[in-house]
Amino acid sequence: MLESVIGIGQTALELGLISSLTVLALFLSYTMLNVCDLSTDGCFTLGAAVGATVAISGHPYLSILAAMGAGMLSGLITAFLQTKCGIDSLLAGIIVNTGLYSVNIAVMGKSSLLNMNKTRTVFSEMKLLLKDTFLEKQYKLIVAVIAVAAVVIFLSVFLRTKLGLAIRATGNNPDMVRSSSINPVFTTIVGLCISNAFTGLSGCLLAQSQRSVNIDIGTGMVTIALASLLIGRVFIGKGRIGLRAVGAVIGAFVFRLVYTIALRLDMPAFMLKLVSSVIVIIAIAGPYLKKQFPIIKRRFMHRHAKEVD
Repeated sequence: MLESVIGIGQTALELGLISSLTVLALFLSYTMLNVCDLSTDGCFTLGAAVGATVAISGHPYLSILAAMGAGMLSGLITAFLQTKCGIDSLLAGIIVNTGLYSVNIAVMGKSSLLNMNKTRTVFSEMKLLLKDTFLEKQYKLIVAVIAVAAVVIFLSVFLRTKLGLAIRATGNNPDMVRSSSINPVFTTIVGLCISNAFTGLSGCLLAQSQRSVNIDIGTGMVTIALASLLIGRVFIGKGRIGLRAVGAVIGAFVFRLVYTIALRLDMPAFMLKLVSSVIVIIAIAGPYLKKQFPIIKRRFMHRHAKEVD
């Protein structure tokens, strides 16, 4: 029983950390830059496809850089449509996400599935590195922790730099930024390129972790990431950038824990999307209902008092 609980927790932690990279991407684009990037699903799959293709060719470490580079290119196109073509940010994301489906199929060699069972990956390399040590079985967790720690530290430092502060200011008040001789077009492009690089990294690590890529691997990632981001706010709502980023990681873990438990309870596969939707509803509506509860309680007590009189 204990081993089962530990197994569930470790699986949720590994997947939560990997998916938290996408959550951190939206932390930058959605929370800091105030842009809801709906190209996340396609960009996640792009990172997985590019990373898998490069890894299969025999370059596991280069696959990380390639996936992040592909993500940056996706972010650049999305930002270009928003800033230079006058397309609404939501519509720009949908357009890029739709186009990436064909791009991803092309990257995967006109196939909807890539098998990586005999491929060297960053996880297999870490497993070899840790061979005959007490951490040998934790190789997936260690890779995920290193990636997440690097991204959290990067965001904590970057968002305090002059450019990082300009990106945050663009999200808060683009008109003020424009009057301060800061180009909001540039900050938007940089912000989306960096955030999509994290999304591509997340897709790459998930593909290498499960040793396969399916064309639908990124389906629903934007919903999962937004839900995780909102759950993270419950734990760490305000504070320094680093703490808020850690809150996003915690939110991703909580989401994956609930999801993993649902899987272990032998829930039918077709019900998992409903589970995701319920988690999203709770994450979004929870804080609002929490604020409304005292008001509803007072109204109920007032009505009850009248009935007694």
